[in-house]
Amino acid sequence: MRFAFVDTYREIFPITRLCRVLNISRSGYYAWKKRPVSEREMANQALITRIRAVFRASRRTYGGPRIYRELRSQGMRCSQNRVARLMRLYSIQAKQTKRYRYTTKRNQAHVVAPNRLERDFDVERPDRIWLADITYIPTKEGWLYLAVIMDLYSRRIVGWAMADRMTGQLTIKALRMALQRRQPGLGLIHHSDQGSQYTDRKYQQILKDHGIQSSMNGVGSWYDNAPMESFFASLKNEEVHHQDYQTHSDARSALFRYIEIFYNRTRLHSSLDYQSPAKYEDLFSEKHGDLAYLTVH
Repeated sequence: MRFAFVDTYREIFPITRLCRVLNISRSGYYAWKKRPVSEREMANQALITRIRAVFRASRRTYGGPRIYRELRSQGMRCSQNRVARLMRLYSIQAKQTKRYRYTTKRNQAHVVAPNRLERDFDVERPDRIWLADITYIPTKEGWLYLAVIMDLYSRRIVGWAMADRMTGQLTIKALRMALQRRQPGLGLIHHSDQGSQYTDRKYQQILKDHGIQSSMNGVGSWYDNAPMESFFASLKNEEVHHQDYQTHSDARSALFRYIEIFYNRTRLHSSLDYQSPAKYEDLFSEKHGDLAYLTVH
């Protein structure tokens, strides 16, 4: 396998250097070149080609476990250890996570809802718990703020909105998108932090009008909304931190593609048994047959 690595990168790096780094001899490499290619080597080359294709399709975000799951779903016969070994050998590594800061601020005059979620992230069906939060996106034109509504069951982003100011209208727009798309029945809990955009009277009235119970984090308790924090970390790690948006329009287009095309429909989630949010909801619908209202795919 090390000789195959040298052969792959010999036009980029000197063969002598490659052999020294891999602790093999040049004569051994040239002797290997003269031998017929073994079935195992051909299989490894075919597998690394498929690994690279999945890696590129994931926007260079998948590590070994997700790539292995995707290959298996495509009918590829391989082990997870073999995938991980080839990825290490060919320096295929997922983008690294960077932390982000909080954006919302509490208005002491607003009424705060109790924490009805209490860190229980196990949900039996869609539209029982929605999570809401806001993050910021840097551009050359200044901050672009993104408000998001997530369905906790499938981790699907069901509502979102963007604006150059972090106002109550931003969160209301995201909420209205979610309500229009999902048309949830009674029993839905909406969980957020204690930011003024969520404690605002207009926002709370919309929840009340639709029979939705409000729930909020404890003060400084980021883990109370951990799945949403995880989404924002993925968004920043897999998209935002690797871009240099010139305008708000550039960022809007990129975020739309990430949320609606990649994250909701394609990205595999370990918490969903390595299914995408859309696929996870489709499986629920096939099993229970009562999600006719989930029309946005």
